[in-house]
Amino acid sequence: MVPRTIKHTIEARLASFPAVALIGPRQCGKTTLAKSFPGVYFDLEQDHERLRLDLTWIEVINDSRLIILDEAQADPDIFPRLRGEIDNFRNKNGRFLLLGSVSPTLMRHVSESLAGRLALVEMSPLTYPELLTERQKQQHWFIGGYPGCSLLNSKQNFTWHDSYLTLMGQRDLPNWGLSSKPVTTARFMTMLAHRHGMEWNASQIGKSLSLSYHTINNYLDYFENAFLIRRLAPYHQNIGKRLVKRPKVYWRDSGVLHSLWNVPDSEALIRFPQVGNSWEGYVIEQLLCTLKSNGRRFSAYFARTTSQREIDLLLETETELWAVDIKLTANPHPALYAKFKKTAEIFEADKRLLICRTTNPVISDKDSVCDLQSAIDILKSDG
Repeated sequence: MVPRTIKHTIEARLASFPAVALIGPRQCGKTTLAKSFPGVYFDLEQDHERLRLDLTWIEVINDSRLIILDEAQADPDIFPRLRGEIDNFRNKNGRFLLLGSVSPTLMRHVSESLAGRLALVEMSPLTYPELLTERQKQQHWFIGGYPGCSLLNSKQNFTWHDSYLTLMGQRDLPNWGLSSKPVTTARFMTMLAHRHGMEWNASQIGKSLSLSYHTINNYLDYFENAFLIRRLAPYHQNIGKRLVKRPKVYWRDSGVLHSLWNVPDSEALIRFPQVGNSWEGYVIEQLLCTLKSNGRRFSAYFARTTSQREIDLLLETETELWAVDIKLTANPHPALYAKFKKTAEIFEADKRLLICRTTNPVISDKDSVCDLQSAIDILKSDG
């Protein structure tokens, strides 16, 4: 098993809370990671497992081992029982680890029954710093991070992602409440792929699908809550204005995106017209997921001036504002950084990172031009 960075965060939360909910997309490795903890495991999507838990409940809760409840949202009756048990022993931490693949269903039960009793931890597919070999790191952008496909060749990866998306559209998303027909969902996925890294325009997509923008925004909510899509809000110093601007939309896993683009290999990806958007979304996802896995608190935005000068990513921590520019080049021209720095100054950024494919990073306290791994190391060490 690949060591997962987030395991340390889970251990810290279990030491401080009676229960932890580990959420994230299907097939990102939650079950494998959870089974690495010493404990007793139940898969609540299975009828016989729900029955086993019900019949052995008294024995299980009196056991000193961690109780691992996979796909907890599949058994709504478990949440009141957990609340009662936790309330009876409020000073006893590290008792329950809940796993869930879709946040709306799980969060509804958590908010109704477990508010204040549980810590949330979000898990992603494999991130760049978690990869073990140089070959894996070289393939990661094209293949993506889902553990089920990371060791397969490119043609098999293509099949894996196709199957994953088909099952999401035909089974999982409808089971979670999405009313769209599978054929419409598939078309929506393709349209989302070709809007990757662009500002969201629900009316435009709705017109193509003969649906209202309200319905399209509802579809996007499901995709976001299933951890398939990331919405990056525009930055304004006036928080009230953030909500009225269009966000940018990214597919969270680059392998899924490339499957939807029908890009057969990494060489074809470099020739693809939207390759820059793919690299931008990939870098953003690696930065944000790595910070979250390490328990860092932050808010993430993109920024655009009235003259259309843009910052790809603004990271707002408790003490600093980071401006991040992302370029698909191995040799950034000094004028490129000068332009970025001038734009970052408009937003009064404390520190600036230009992330590219360089093999000769230049790093200082406030300004750095570097590769992805160096950028991750800088952000992790800060604060």
